[in-house]
Amino acid sequence: MQLDEGQHTPITIWKSRGSSRLAAPAKPELPFPPPFLPPGGSRKLPGGHRHAVRWALHPKRRLQKAQPLGDCRPSSAQGDGVLAGDALGAALPPGLRVLPGPGAATGHQALLEEAEAAERSARLPRARGALVPREPEDPKSNYLYKFLVPSLGEGLLNLNGAKWFQHRRLITPVFHINILKLYIEVVVHSVNIMLGKWEKICGTQNTVVEVSKHISSMSLDILMKCIFSMETNCQINRTHHHYVTVMSEVSKIIFNRLYNVLLHYDVIFKFTPESHCLLELNKILHQYTDQIIWERKTERKQGNPQKKSQDFLDIVLSAQDENGNNFSDTDVRSEVNTFMVAGQDTVGGSISWILYHLAQNPEHQERCREEIRGILGDGSSITWDQLREMSYTTMCIKEALRLMPTAFSTARELSKPTTFPDGRSIPAGITVVLSIWCLHHNPAVWENPKVFDPLRFSPENCNQRHFHSFLSFSAGPRNCIGQQFAMMELKVAIALILLCFQLTPDPTRPLSVVPQIILQTKNGVHLYLKKIS
Repeated sequence: MQLDEGQHTPITIWKSRGSSRLAAPAKPELPFPPPFLPPGGSRKLPGGHRHAVRWALHPKRRLQKAQPLGDCRPSSAQGDGVLAGDALGAALPPGLRVLPGPGAATGHQALLEEAEAAERSARLPRARGALVPREPEDPKSNYLYKFLVPSLGEGLLNLNGAKWFQHRRLITPVFHINILKLYIEVVVHSVNIMLGKWEKICGTQNTVVEVSKHISSMSLDILMKCIFSMETNCQINRTHHHYVTVMSEVSKIIFNRLYNVLLHYDVIFKFTPESHCLLELNKILHQYTDQIIWERKTERKQGNPQKKSQDFLDIVLSAQDENGNNFSDTDVRSEVNTFMVAGQDTVGGSISWILYHLAQNPEHQERCREEIRGILGDGSSITWDQLREMSYTTMCIKEALRLMPTAFSTARELSKPTTFPDGRSIPAGITVVLSIWCLHHNPAVWENPKVFDPLRFSPENCNQRHFHSFLSFSAGPRNCIGQQFAMMELKVAIALILLCFQLTPDPTRPLSVVPQIILQTKNGVHLYLKKIS
């Protein structure tokens, strides 16, 4: 595969001893070390790895034959190494085919059969359907993602090969447009509970509120309802539900292990206090999800005439492949845990970032509010079609996600060699860690990258930019399967919040971000909220 010459962007490289190095131009200012790079420069890694920051060329033009970007298990034959950067941006796989919505039947098999039939027709409208995956050529990095397995199990986030393809194919109908439409009312109800709390806190005064904790509880409330059809009351009494605490502690331990090279060795990690703590947390996590799955399977056997619609768990439990095989209990638990982790703090964090940037840019905030009022009125009812009309609000959401990508890096293993314009090649088996943060802040890709400018995402500007320059939801066959659900939740939450409150920043508490498994705030997001009469 040959890459064109073009723009420069930062990359992170894990190289084996004795291998050649790439030239390194000046680095952009980062608020934290590049992904997976320990602070303080090079450090020795298992198998003779060394960590270094390097640069590569980002292609200006799309390649006619784009190749998928993979992930990694270090190859002993090729030598271990990691390269990350949008130098391989053009090597990312092309977008998935998008299929039209279902007919009257909305069962799992009906959705899947309809999707497959539509896939064969080839000419399909983008806005109407579910994504049918194809198996990617490059696997995810076992070396980096293996630390998630004891806690989350083997789900879509860290599976590879045929099993990943089977899971992705069976879970795709969960996020069909007709299913997502049913969740809008659930999201509206949960957001209104949070807004009621803010009204009690603020009254008619301009009051500082740390919004991220409230938004995290709201996001959890939505997921518990959409995944389990469960009313947890977690927004009213946050301490009532221990799931948040457990997942937060698990995330911290995994992240700390990832950044401590010695703890990469299982023989060392198992003797640490963190290992014993993680074992206990995993027991709690698995017992909780196993109990819910057992109760739902019992309920399904007995029948529940009061249940009007299927949730995520119902669809996963009823999923069957072409041979009639169902998910095992372990598979169901892994996917449930994966979606709880992938869906709560990522969406909740994104809402916080969006509100922060709208507070910092009142002119864009007011323009969004005017657009939302013109579409929703008082917001008493929201439909899917109304959400699609929010063009300027959508641009503001995407611009905030560009500046603050919640998932700030991803890793693959190259299945094929890659040749750069200077003639040097990277062999197959190299782990590639793509810094989404660096890509989104690269001045060669984004003019004035620190400026909040929603018009970057106007249709005409998007058409002039590389189609993999914005990767908040990743890209290719392994793109975020729940991105339509996430965008729906973001739009509903932002719309209802802007209809109720005027947002202004708190200059005494500037935003500070820290990278963990996802990008998070160090001290929360503090904003002045004033009720709009």
